[in-house]
Amino acid sequence: MIDIPDGLAAAQEKFNGAAGRAFIAGLPEQAASFLERWDLRLDGAAMHGVTALVLPVLRADGTGAVLKLPLLDEESAGEPVALRVWNGDGAVRLLDHDEPTGTMLLERLDPARMLSYVPDTHEAVQVIARLLTHLTTFPAPAGLRRLGDIARSMLERAPRALERIADGEARALLADCAAAVREVADDPGDRLLHWDLHYDNVLGADRTDWLAIDPKPLAGDPGFDLLPALWNRFDPDDVIWRFDAMTEVLALDRARARAWTLGRVLQTSLWEIEDGRPMDAQQLEIARRLRSSTE
Repeated sequence: MIDIPDGLAAAQEKFNGAAGRAFIAGLPEQAASFLERWDLRLDGAAMHGVTALVLPVLRADGTGAVLKLPLLDEESAGEPVALRVWNGDGAVRLLDHDEPTGTMLLERLDPARMLSYVPDTHEAVQVIARLLTHLTTFPAPAGLRRLGDIARSMLERAPRALERIADGEARALLADCAAAVREVADDPGDRLLHWDLHYDNVLGADRTDWLAIDPKPLAGDPGFDLLPALWNRFDPDDVIWRFDAMTEVLALDRARARAWTLGRVLQTSLWEIEDGRPMDAQQLEIARRLRSSTE
């Protein structure tokens, strides 16, 4: 019997409604099918994020692995594509994959060694920066979401969204974010981006200190990958230090990285506005601080 965590069911209800409920309802049968198909045995309690059930398992030879069953969408469909490109070099290794369902068998890492548990945030930021430096050296393969398309969509949607913001200061801030994106949209880049590399998505492993998990990949400029490390473990007084540390380690042009980071704030804010939710105050504060920062 596969127990579906309440948190996963609640997240799917919140963000995906009927589609999320259908996904949750089908998970026990889907999990049982892949346990049999790949000759796996359960080896611990179920884990989850917002969009996937993750089951610790043992393979036929007794080695540990994890079975990941995601809700297949545009973001999750790219995960095995990126993991194949990285091939375990800086990221978790993909062991098997079922394309129709998006189900993946992954090497097992150590959830007790999560980067978010490192008490020194500056040390953790440097780990993120070094991982991004390596991961984004790979050119993005064909077929992934492209930052250029995302940027054009944001710029098309921004005027209507701005009309819905009652607070003048917040409206001006989002308008500045859109203006920053407009400056760089014609050169969106072609690197393989993780898109969601925050501290909970970096785990320790026996074969190396740190590996990235759970990419939502796209092709674009590495500057679009910086916001998660600024937003998670948020400290308003540390925003500029973290941003400068990452741009230095990644050898990024600071002005371009600033523009794409403001673009990430715009992306999140558009989602919230369009769904009728309040914008994230912490991300808005990140945008304020970056907007006022100088070279």
